[in-house]
Amino acid sequence: MRPCLALCLPPLPSRHVPACVDISAEVFATLPASFHFRGEPNEWVRVTRPGQNLHSFLEGPAYDAEGGLWCVDVPYGRIFHVDCGGQWSLAHQSDGQPHGLTRLPDGAFALADYRHGLMRFDPAPGTVTPICEGVNSERFRGLADIARAVNGDLWFTDPGRSSLSDPSGRLFRLRAGASMPDVMLANVPYPNGVALSPDGRFVYLAATRANAVLRLLADAPDPVYPMVGLWVQLSGGLGPDGLAVNADGFVAVAHGQAGRAWVFDPLGDPVARVRTPGGWWTTAVAWHPDGRRLAIVDAQTGSIYIVDLGTVLASAKEQMR
Repeated sequence: MRPCLALCLPPLPSRHVPACVDISAEVFATLPASFHFRGEPNEWVRVTRPGQNLHSFLEGPAYDAEGGLWCVDVPYGRIFHVDCGGQWSLAHQSDGQPHGLTRLPDGAFALADYRHGLMRFDPAPGTVTPICEGVNSERFRGLADIARAVNGDLWFTDPGRSSLSDPSGRLFRLRAGASMPDVMLANVPYPNGVALSPDGRFVYLAATRANAVLRLLADAPDPVYPMVGLWVQLSGGLGPDGLAVNADGFVAVAHGQAGRAWVFDPLGDPVARVRTPGGWWTTAVAWHPDGRRLAIVDAQTGSIYIVDLGTVLASAKEQMR
């Protein structure tokens, strides 16, 4: 009788899966009452939050080189700056519906605007100018979020009103130096947050209405659409909203309408569940330039939470070796 092959093979190296830590974030800054919108609900509010009056709906946090935090107010077309001391200032206001920001090398930001498309925001003069307002002679359905790859490509999502009943949301890539974006995916139930691995190889995509985070190769060999995998399946709440990846590859996920954010290691195992006491509408996340602190936006209270995950991440990295 031939010996069992499995008994002859050397044992595979074991990997200790890091434990998931429960932790609460602390309020860093809350939108001052002087900036609360007090008029009648506009169309965006009536459609997305029927029957409610919103003083703001904050999204899209992004840090600048000095550690200042920028964020947007979707329904009222505002871009805010929050300095390191938590002081707010209004940097720009228009008839747009800004959703997401990503910093550019020259200090400006690329801006995903639900109404106007892909824009450029220059903080110094406080101006917003178009980069791309549509594709193939058609306007975008309604942009949600944006991320910049290490090679300068801009990845952005165009969900419109897609969902499981109409999985037609799109993911675009605008290559560095190009004027027209490429359609990468066109069948996602509300593509929302988007982020890339530190080396730019993988794209992470929040499919909000599927309560999932998808993953695909940025430069896939497929001739039409890339192969896409389900990287993380969440439960409860509405679904993943904003995403952010730090320099070590840890992926932060804002879990919309669940009052929490998750942090996953590069293999997709959860290492932290971060709660935001006081609000449920966790919309977006951003890693501080130090790679330890995570900013979490709660649109329900108009607050930005901060949590220092340095110890948690160091322990997770040690366990992954």
